[in-house]
Amino acid sequence: MSKKVLFVLTSRNQYDDGSQTGLWLEEASEPYRILAEANITVDLVSIDGGAVPIDANSTQNGELEQYSDFVDKINDVPSIKTVNVDNYDAIYLPGGHGTVFDFGHNQELATVIAEFKEQNKFISSVCHGPSAFVGAKDKNGNFIVKDVTLTAFTDEEERAMGLENKVPFLTQSELENQGAKFVTKDNFVSHVEQDGLFITGQNPQSSIAIGETLRDALTQ
Repeated sequence: MSKKVLFVLTSRNQYDDGSQTGLWLEEASEPYRILAEANITVDLVSIDGGAVPIDANSTQNGELEQYSDFVDKINDVPSIKTVNVDNYDAIYLPGGHGTVFDFGHNQELATVIAEFKEQNKFISSVCHGPSAFVGAKDKNGNFIVKDVTLTAFTDEEERAMGLENKVPFLTQSELENQGAKFVTKDNFVSHVEQDGLFITGQNPQSSIAIGETLRDALTQ
């Protein structure tokens, strides 16, 4: 039986000031490619369904052409409301700044993630994708990431981008406040942490490494 992974993508296309954002394309496309090449089935959903917005900053070097097959697949996707966790072996949450607006403090998404954890299934995410864990609790009322070793886009990286005042929260700080054991490495270098069911990557440069780590976890 082929393994199956659920990708959850952002539906948010702008910051509060109206400037454009969305999905960081590489963070979804590279893991999708790696899993597909390993004959692992991937289903794509987004928070609201429909067309997934792509952050234009992630398409400055020909990525729309490089990942054209994936781009075609996200023109119209189901919403997270359609998800049955029983059908999957893992969830993957790529980033892009859109996610800090519609992943964080999202009870519907938090419930899905909690079900993956309860069923002992892999929970993987990269860059701003772990904003999905912000505010997320299990059925016992404990933060899902309490005592979990993980990483995500760091506060220092956010400041290096000059975006610390455009986001509703700093992902690292919020996860640390929830009891996560947050590990940082140098800015903008590939870095993946695995702690039991949790597989997390720090930044876009970690896209290939997290795809490979998730693939290996599912196939070993």
